[in-house]
Amino acid sequence: MDTHAPFPPTIWERPPPEAQAYILHLEARVAALEARVRALMEPLPQDLRTSSRPPSSDPPTSPRQRRRRPPSGRRPGGQPGHRGQPRTLMPGAEVDEVSTLKPASCARCQQPWDGDAPQPQRHQVCEIPSIRPVVTESHVHRLVCAACADATQAAWPAAVPTGMDGPRAHAVAARCPGAYRLSQRTTHRVLDDLWALPMSLGTLSHVEVATTQAVAAPVEEARPYVQKPASAH
Repeated sequence: MDTHAPFPPTIWERPPPEAQAYILHLEARVAALEARVRALMEPLPQDLRTSSRPPSSDPPTSPRQRRRRPPSGRRPGGQPGHRGQPRTLMPGAEVDEVSTLKPASCARCQQPWDGDAPQPQRHQVCEIPSIRPVVTESHVHRLVCAACADATQAAWPAAVPTGMDGPRAHAVAARCPGAYRLSQRTTHRVLDDLWALPMSLGTLSHVEVATTQAVAAPVEEARPYVQKPASAH
C-alpha cells in the first residue's frame, strides 16, 4: 500500500495494517476539516447581507438581493374593469380666467364663422401662481412738540410683529421641521426655493422655540383627552 507514514518506519511497522489504514483515514479527515476551518475564518465581504451596515454604505459594485414577485401575466397599468378616477373640472364660478378659442373660417370652404357652439369643449389647466413675499414697511415717526419740546414716537400696532417675518411665514417655517420632519437646512432651502423667503438658520431655531412655547398650553390641554380613548388612533 502506497502510504506516507506519519511516524518513523520502526514505529510505523508495529501496528497492524488495519490500524495503519484507519490512522491515515483520520489524518486525511483532519486535513480536510482544517482546510474548512481556514476557509470559514477568512473575513467576509462587508455588505448589507454580512453586516449590520445600512444598504446606503455598500459600494456600487456590491450585489444586491432584491425580492422579485413572480410574473402575474397581466400587463402594466389599469386592468380591465378598473374604474378610472379622472380629475373633475372645477365649476365655472371658481375659474380665474377663461380663454375663448374659435375657428376663423370653415376649413373646407373658408366661409367665415359667426356664433358660438352650444357646448364647447372645456379644458382646464391648474397652475401654481408665482409666489413672492408681501413686504409691508412701517414708518414710525418721532415728532418734537413745538409747545413743550417733548419728543413723542408713534406706537407700534399690535398686529405688527417685532421680527421681520409675519405669522404665516412663521407658521410655515415651524411646520416644515415639525410636521414634515425636515432639517433646518432643508427648511431654509424650501422657504427660499418655493416662496423666495430668505430665513437664516438662527432665525429658524428661534421660530421653533417660539412655536413650541406658543402651542405648549393647547398641547397640555389636549393631552388628557388624547389619553382617554381606548385606541391610540
